[in-house]
Amino acid sequence: MAWWGAGVALAGATGAGAPPGPGVWAAAGQDLRVAMDVDTTMIHLGDPVSVLLRVDHPADWSVEWADSLDVGPFEVLSYGVAPPNAAPGGDGAVSAAALILTSFELGELEIPVIEIPVVGPDGTVRTLFTDPYRIGVVSVGLDESGDIREIRGPLSIARNWWLLMPWLLLAAALAAGALYVHRRRRARPAAEISRPKVPPRPHHLVALEALDELERSALLERGEVKTWHVRVSEIVRTYVEGQLEVPALEMTTREVVAGLRNAALGSRITGTFHTFLARCDLVKFAKLRPDADASREVLGAARTLVELTSGPGRVPEADNGERPDEPAEAAGDGR
Repeated sequence: MAWWGAGVALAGATGAGAPPGPGVWAAAGQDLRVAMDVDTTMIHLGDPVSVLLRVDHPADWSVEWADSLDVGPFEVLSYGVAPPNAAPGGDGAVSAAALILTSFELGELEIPVIEIPVVGPDGTVRTLFTDPYRIGVVSVGLDESGDIREIRGPLSIARNWWLLMPWLLLAAALAAGALYVHRRRRARPAAEISRPKVPPRPHHLVALEALDELERSALLERGEVKTWHVRVSEIVRTYVEGQLEVPALEMTTREVVAGLRNAALGSRITGTFHTFLARCDLVKFAKLRPDADASREVLGAARTLVELTSGPGRVPEADNGERPDEPAEAAGDGR
């Protein structure tokens, strides 16, 4: 999914608390702009909503992201900020932040205006405002009439024995086949009996070794930042398929997060996976180019996710509504 382009609002006032309005701030020969992208307009109760905020600004300006955001009636599951990166066209810089929201209220709800202050090199502060965004929140599995459905009685067993005849014949054939195989195995010499296969190596060890091999590679020294992030994402998605039985290699980031939520990992670990995959997506699809240190941080985050969800160190997390204490990195939605 392309993150940029939908739900766009432009800067319109100065100072904290100023009312939003249309317009663009010009600074150092470049406009200050903010764009907000939301991945859906309708969710079920408790489903996640991915929100991406992007600010285009001159390279010598900086975005003062808030430590926390109040977006009631929605709740913030995770909130992360990406380091500033050069704009794709080479003119200015791009700062981005990602939120994962949810709501346990029904109806047409609205993500309120979000204020984002931007500070110039001389201390000048300009405040940008997003547009409010409406999302419908619906319940799950309600009967249209609103009544409780009656419990169905047990199914009756067929009285016609002729209907069971094909199944009886099939059971007899299977029993005869099993007896034949058993006798064949007893008649074979002991040397011909195959030894049990060596069990496959644990998925977390395979993933950690692949991450170690990637760290020893020269991709970052050659400036192949995108290839680095693609490989890290593939290693983690392969691990998720083997360890957590979620077909992540053929899924979008949003589908992977839904699968992890169904695996009962809890909102903290699920949100951390979402932030990690989305950070890789920003490099693969949004053409952001983090530096080598930031790229190595992504690899460290991958190791942490593998260690948290595998082996004796795995810590199952009850989905009790806890929220992450530390901000996650910027998120996206891609492969």
